[in-house]
Amino acid sequence: MKRTILLVDDDQKLRLLLKTYLEKNQFVVRLAHDGASFQADFDKFRDEIGLVILDVMLPDTDGFALCRWVRQSSDIPIIMLTASADDTDRIVGLELGADDYIGKPYNPRELLARIKAIQRRMGLGQTPLQQRYWRFQGWQLDGVERRLTDPQGQTVPLTGMDFSLLKLFLENPGDVLDRSRLMEATRGRDLGPMDRSLDVQISRLRQRLQDDGKQPVLIKTVRGAGYAFTAEVQCAPE
Repeated sequence: MKRTILLVDDDQKLRLLLKTYLEKNQFVVRLAHDGASFQADFDKFRDEIGLVILDVMLPDTDGFALCRWVRQSSDIPIIMLTASADDTDRIVGLELGADDYIGKPYNPRELLARIKAIQRRMGLGQTPLQQRYWRFQGWQLDGVERRLTDPQGQTVPLTGMDFSLLKLFLENPGDVLDRSRLMEATRGRDLGPMDRSLDVQISRLRQRLQDDGKQPVLIKTVRGAGYAFTAEVQCAPE
C-alpha cells in the first residue's frame, strides 16, 4: 500500500499533531483544511495517495460529500472522523463507501492501528497465484487486480472493505462465519455490542452483488450465528 495519506480537518492544531505523529511512523502526510483544498490535492497527488482521512464537519462542505466524490472515481481506502456520539454519522459514512471510522476525541495510536489494519487487508499479503480468480453464478473476483465483474462482464466498483469481506466469503463457501470473525478479519477489531457497521457492510456488499436484502440468495443471514455464502464457488489460477 502507498504510504502517503491525505488528511482533511479544519482543526489546525489537530492536523499538525497527526502529521507529526504519522510521519514518525514512516508515513507521508499531506494536509487539507477544507473540502476545496482536499479536492485540489486529491486530484494533484492522486497517484501517490494510499489512504484518505475525512473529517465529517468542514467549513465549506462535509466529509460525506467528499466520501461520495472520492468514490465516484476511486476505491482508495477512506477513514472518517466524527465528533458525533450518534451512530448515524458512522452508518452513513459506511453506506457511502468509507472503509472505517473513528470517533472524536481519539488517541492517535488508535488511528494508527486502524490505518495498519487497512494496510493488512489491502494486500500486503498478496493473493497466491494458484488461486487468483473466484467464480460464482456468472460473477468473477480477480484477487490480484481486486476487480469484480458481473455476469455481463461489467466491472462493479469495490471498496477495500467490500473486497476483503467478499474474498473472505469466497474462501469459505457454505461455512457460517460468525460476526466476530467477520469483524476481526475485515476491520481488525472486535465487534462492539451496539456496533451496526458489519450489518451496513453486509447490506452494501449485497447491493454490489444485486442480492436482494429481503430474500438474499448469495449471502444468507443465519439467525443467532452469523452469515454464510451459499453459492457454489470455483477457484482458478488464470
